[in-house]
Amino acid sequence: MNTASFSSLSDGHKRLQALVGAWRGGEEVSDTQWADGGPATSEVLAEAEFGGQFVVQRYRQRRDGTISFGSHSVFGFDQQNSLVTMHQFDSMGFVPASPATGTWNGDELVLERSSPRGAARVTYVFDDADTYRMRLHFKPAGSDGWQDMVSGLYRRVLPSTLNGF
Repeated sequence: MNTASFSSLSDGHKRLQALVGAWRGGEEVSDTQWADGGPATSEVLAEAEFGGQFVVQRYRQRRDGTISFGSHSVFGFDQQNSLVTMHQFDSMGFVPASPATGTWNGDELVLERSSPRGAARVTYVFDDADTYRMRLHFKPAGSDGWQDMVSGLYRRVLPSTLNGF
C-alpha cells in the first residue's frame, strides 16, 4: 500500500490497519454444539487491499495437528453510518445474510451480527501494535444469554513463519 493512498483514507479506514499483519495465537475453545472444548492454535494473515479501504483476513485454527476451522473475512468502514463492517465466510458453510457491524471504543473493536440461528459478537482488544486478544460469543435464537465460543491471544510474527498460507 503506498503512503499517498493511505494518507487519503478516512480515520475509520486507518483504524482497520491495526488488523494488518501475520499473527499466531493460542486459543481456548469452549464446549459448544459445534465443537468440543479445549486448546487450539491459530494463524492469521491480514492484508490491506484497495489502498487500505479494506482488510482481508485469512484465519486457520488447528487442533491436534489438523486444521479444525478456517475463515476468510473482509473488514471495511461504512463512512455514511460510521460503522466497521465484517463479511465473514467460514468452513462451517453458513452464508451470512448481512455483515457484522460495530465500532471502536478506544483500542477495542466490537462487531455483532444476527442470523436465524442467533447472534454472534466478536471483540478484538489491541494491547499494543504487536499483540491483540479476540473473544467470540454466541447467543442462540430465543436465548437471553451469551455463550463463550473461542478466546485467544495473538502475537505478530513474520509472514514467512505461517503454515498453510
